Amino acid sequence: MKELNLTQGSVPKVLLQFAVPFLVANILQALYGGADLFVVGQYDDSAGVAAVAIGSQVMQTITGIILGITTGTTVLIAIATGAKDNRKVASTIGSSIWLFSITGIILTLLMILLHSQIAEWMHTPTEAMSDTKSYILVCSTGILFIIGYNVVCGILRGLGDSKTPLYFIALACIINIVLDFILVGYFHLGATGAAIATVTAQGVSFATALCFLHRKGFHFEFTRRDIRLNGVLSKRILALGAPIALQDALINVSFLIITVIVNQMGVIASASLGVVEKIIVFAMLPPMAISSAVATMTAQNYGAGLIRRMNQCLLSGIGLALIFGVTVCLYSQFLPETLTAFFSKDPAVISMAAEYLKGYSIDCVIVSFVFCINSYFSGQGNSLFPMIHSLIATFLFRIPLSYWFSQIDSSSLFIMGFAPPLSTIVSLLICIWYLRYTKDKRSQLILVIHNPVNRVVNNKQENQQTDRISINYPVDNFV
Repeated sequence: MKELNLTQGSVPKVLLQFAVPFLVANILQALYGGADLFVVGQYDDSAGVAAVAIGSQVMQTITGIILGITTGTTVLIAIATGAKDNRKVASTIGSSIWLFSITGIILTLLMILLHSQIAEWMHTPTEAMSDTKSYILVCSTGILFIIGYNVVCGILRGLGDSKTPLYFIALACIINIVLDFILVGYFHLGATGAAIATVTAQGVSFATALCFLHRKGFHFEFTRRDIRLNGVLSKRILALGAPIALQDALINVSFLIITVIVNQMGVIASASLGVVEKIIVFAMLPPMAISSAVATMTAQNYGAGLIRRMNQCLLSGIGLALIFGVTVCLYSQFLPETLTAFFSKDPAVISMAAEYLKGYSIDCVIVSFVFCINSYFSGQGNSLFPMIHSLIATFLFRIPLSYWFSQIDSSSLFIMGFAPPLSTIVSLLICIWYLRYTKDKRSQLILVIHNPVNRVVNNKQENQQTDRISINYPVDNFV
C-alpha cells in the first residue's frame, strides 16, 4: 500500500494526485448500476429499464447511508494520521469493524423484509413492479459486501492511500459487466440477472479487499486486540458520519419522491428519469471525487494544525471541480441525445431524457462549489452544517419545484430539469454566508498541541509551516 502525506508538497498537485485514483474508482463503482441499466436497455423492454432504474435508485439510497457513516471513520483516521497518533488510528479501525458489522446485519434484514413494500411505496408502474421487487431483493443480499468494501476503502483513504481501492473496484466492475452480458444478454434473466451480477461482483470486491489487508497489513501495529467496540470511538464515528449519512439518505429520499412524481407521468417518463439520473451520477463523479479528496486532505492538515494549507485545499478543489462541471454542462446543452441514447434504444425515452438533461446539467457547475465546501467543513469534524443546508435546499426547494414544474407541463421533463440547479443555488448562498460567518472564528484559533508526538518538528518544517496551529480536534477525546 502506498500512502500519500497530504500535509506536504504543492496543494493542487497533491490534491489531484490523491483525487484521480478516487475518481477512477468512483467511475468504476458507478458502472455497477450503469452497466445494469445499459445491458438491460439493450436486451429488455422499457419496463425492465424502469425496474433497474427504480431499484438502483433505492440501493443508491442504502449505499449513500453506508458511505456517509464510513466517512466518519475516514475523517477520524485522517485527523489522527495528521497528528501522527497511530494508536488512535488502530483503535478507530477496530471499532469501525464492529460498528459496521452490526449496521450491515440490521440493514440487510430490513431490506429483505421490506423490499416488496418499498417497490409499492415508489409507485412503480405496473409493468415494472415484478422486476423491481426482484431487483431490490437480490441486491439487498449484498449489503454486507457494500459495507465491507466501503469500510476498507474508507480506512485506506484516511491513511492517504487512494490507489489500492481502485484495484478492488476494477476487478469487481469487470466481473459485473461480464456477468451482465451472460445473465441478461444470453440467459435473458432481465433485471434479476443484472442484480445477481452486481451482488456477485460486490462479493468478489470485498473478498479481495480482505485478502489484501490480511497479506499487507498496516505500517503501524494492528492486532486482534484492537478489534473491539469502543463506545467513545463509536459515538465519534456516528457523530461525524451520521449527519452525512442522513444528508445522503434524505437527499436520495428526495430523489425517490421525485421518482414517484415522475412515475405517475407514465413508463416513458419513468425510464427517461432513470436514464438521466444515471448520466448525472457519472457527471457528478469528478466533483465528488475531488471533494472527497478535499475532505481527507483537510482532515490530515487539520490534525497537523496546518490551517493555511487546509484553506488552500478548498480553493484548489473548487477550481479542479469546475473544469469538469463546466465541460459536462456545455456538452449536455448541445449534444444531449448522444448521452441519453447510450442507456436506451427507445426514441421516446431518448428524446424526453435529453430535454430533462439540458436543465439538470447546469447543476454540475454549481455543485462544484457546494461539494468542496461541504467536504471542507466535514474534514474539520463539522458535518452538521452540510446536512442542514442540503436538507433546506432539497426539501424546501427541489421537491416543491419538481412537483410544481411537473404540473405546469406533464408531457415533458424539460422544465423539471431546472429544479436541481435552482435548489443548489440556495445551498451555495447559505455556504457563502457560513464561510463569511466562520471566517473570524477560524482566524482566531490558538496553538495548543495535545499530542506530544507533534511537538517534535524539525527546524525546516517550522520555518516552512508558519501557519501551523494545534486545535482541540475531535480525535483528542477518543479514548
